[in-house]
Amino acid sequence: MIVSVIGAGTMGNGIAHVFAQHGFTVNLIDVSAAQLEKAIATIGKNLDRQVSKAAITEEIKNNTLANITTHTGFEGIGNSGLVVEAATENTELKLNIFKQIDAVAPAGCILATNTSSISITKIASVTGRPESVIGMHFMNPVPVMKLVEIINGYATDKKVTETIVALSKQLNKVPCVVNDYPGFIANRILMPMINEAIYSLYEGVAGLEEIDTVMKLGMAHPMGPLQLADFIGLDVCHAILKVLHDGFGNPKYAPCPLLTNMVTAKKLGVKSGEGFYVHTPGSKELTVSPAFIK
Repeated sequence: MIVSVIGAGTMGNGIAHVFAQHGFTVNLIDVSAAQLEKAIATIGKNLDRQVSKAAITEEIKNNTLANITTHTGFEGIGNSGLVVEAATENTELKLNIFKQIDAVAPAGCILATNTSSISITKIASVTGRPESVIGMHFMNPVPVMKLVEIINGYATDKKVTETIVALSKQLNKVPCVVNDYPGFIANRILMPMINEAIYSLYEGVAGLEEIDTVMKLGMAHPMGPLQLADFIGLDVCHAILKVLHDGFGNPKYAPCPLLTNMVTAKKLGVKSGEGFYVHTPGSKELTVSPAFIK
């Protein structure tokens, strides 16, 4: 099967990586040639890391890179059996992309989205094949994380779901099938926890490091919720909470004012170099942002 991945950012290059590593021919598509070049370099570095850990051989690395072709247009989609959209978490952008995909994808092609919160049913509604549209939500970093959250839209065909479950297993992932309600499962549970951690900081219940330490040592989380928010991207967290708030109409999902202010100030976490923590490229050391040092 030929797989087209739309979007060469963090998620898109990871998705392209895992499909290509497992023998699929991959078209990696992005409007930016520079972003595509950066994505291939990132995939190469991640493959080198796998080789250094003896997780894969040099031959697998070379074959993986050979399986990926980059495009700045949708010309590669015409021969695809699966398209995975991994663009920015923006509803209008995704709807526009799916209209374009629908116009060029062959009959029988499955149209998947890596959205973490936007309604699959809404995305499917702008296509002429809603039965072929499904959510395929990978976790970051894609080459490492085992979960794929598979989301059925209102009209998703059962055979499409079965195909995506089988493909996920081929990628050595663990598929979990859920239904199309705001936040699905992963973010419906995760984002209120992150938001509550931000509220606890905002209200002075505890300091930043104390909140993260309680959750790491007391709840066996691999990283605290504030560190995780930085890793996800505070803008992404904010967008998902807005989807939950709009979808359920419940004020408990409203983004904390502190989160809103940080996003407005472009303190977005790892991607901007600072969020709750300061993130220095190449360093694993966590330093609390000066804004939260008393």
